[in-house]
Amino acid sequence: MNQTLYPEFGVLLVDDEASFLRSLSITLERSGGITHIHRCNDSREVMGILECEHIGLILLDLTMPHLSGQQLLELITEQYPDISVIIISGLNQIESAVTCLQQGAFDYFVKTSEEGRLIEGIKRAIRMQEMRRENLALGQRILNNSLESPHVFEPIISRSHQMRAVFQYLESVAPSNQPLLICGESGTGKELLAKAAHQLSKRSGPLVSVNVAGLDDNVFADTLFGHQRGAFTGAERSRAGLIEEAAGGTLFLDEIGDLSMASQVKLLRLLQEGEYYPLGSDRPKRIRARVIVATHQELQQRQADGSFRRDLYYRLCTHKIHIPPLRQRKDDLPLLLDHFLAQAAAEIGKPVPGYPPELPLLLSNYHFPGNIRELRALIFDAVTQHRSHLLSMEVFRQVIGQNIETNESTRGQHSESLATFNPEGPLPTLAQMDNLLVEEALKRADNNQSLAARLLGISQPALSKRLKKSRPGE
Repeated sequence: MNQTLYPEFGVLLVDDEASFLRSLSITLERSGGITHIHRCNDSREVMGILECEHIGLILLDLTMPHLSGQQLLELITEQYPDISVIIISGLNQIESAVTCLQQGAFDYFVKTSEEGRLIEGIKRAIRMQEMRRENLALGQRILNNSLESPHVFEPIISRSHQMRAVFQYLESVAPSNQPLLICGESGTGKELLAKAAHQLSKRSGPLVSVNVAGLDDNVFADTLFGHQRGAFTGAERSRAGLIEEAAGGTLFLDEIGDLSMASQVKLLRLLQEGEYYPLGSDRPKRIRARVIVATHQELQQRQADGSFRRDLYYRLCTHKIHIPPLRQRKDDLPLLLDHFLAQAAAEIGKPVPGYPPELPLLLSNYHFPGNIRELRALIFDAVTQHRSHLLSMEVFRQVIGQNIETNESTRGQHSESLATFNPEGPLPTLAQMDNLLVEEALKRADNNQSLAARLLGISQPALSKRLKKSRPGE
């Protein structure tokens, strides 16, 4: 993985063998990307170190002079219950392992165990610590209904309670090095949230953004990983990829839902292994950036139709944010209207125009399929055409009126296709309602049973059984 810890989050290695401490430190740095390491070869000094240093995880040997690992484990779990302890013993003893786990150890490994299992166990413990801290921080913010850094969110114009909850969650997860997935319709402001997450993380490196929609696999690999001189025809000199440019900072991949399957595999390996190979190189490099991705696609639906990898989705959604569309944030319309009017007037060099009192009402009755981006375009167009002291409603009426007529027409056609029953007669039975739902789903799916089953949220065999009951003669 990339650097796995919070900047101040330390790992303490405790063993009386100095050579083992050096070896384990090198392994953690090279294979785990863990660099904030403290070492101690005298068990009597451990509790003093915990008083002075911010330690989140301890790797503890059991057999040591002075204080044994088991004695230390008891002291640590009693005085520092928030610190995770992993036992690393030279002995493979089941009884000893069970006793340590009962006393509060997070895990137990034998020194001769394969290196990969140990590294994964340590990463798992660190992720659990991160999640615990994030949950505590989030709970505190929600309880106090507070934001620690409200200035970071100033570019996002909102007074919505939903958006405030998003801001509070983002403050909690921003320091994490786990991936962050930002979902939301086009035009809701996903890139602004990615910028806020980077700013809140206080990472020293830059925010590097790239829209991956439409990139074929070779271009994707070259863009992210870079290449060595001579890697392909025309590669006359080596070039660093965006991962290297984002070292110490944040790599933001927009429109991740449009990534090809081959590129999805490459991204999955990057997140799993924490390393990558520049094109033409046989020497791996470690990723030292936090990955944030965004999409307007429904990734769960894309998983169902086989166009997005399930394992990649679960890697990406360790932290997930959904931005509500503008139609669910109507309270933000007056703020956004004033903001974009001032912005448009300043850009064009006109005074900020007033607007008729019925304009906010007209806007509030529109569903804004293009969200904030569409609202901004409408306002800029209206200000550009503005000639009198009061903003004309014509630009808004043209666009909003056409869309309302189209929507009403669509709703009328749709309502005709819905299954109905006689309101003056007796209510249908549950079995009859079930049959009506099945017939309606088949009608909408143009008799495609697979699609109809998905519309009903059931399996195709379950749909076939229902059809046999409702159409016994077929």
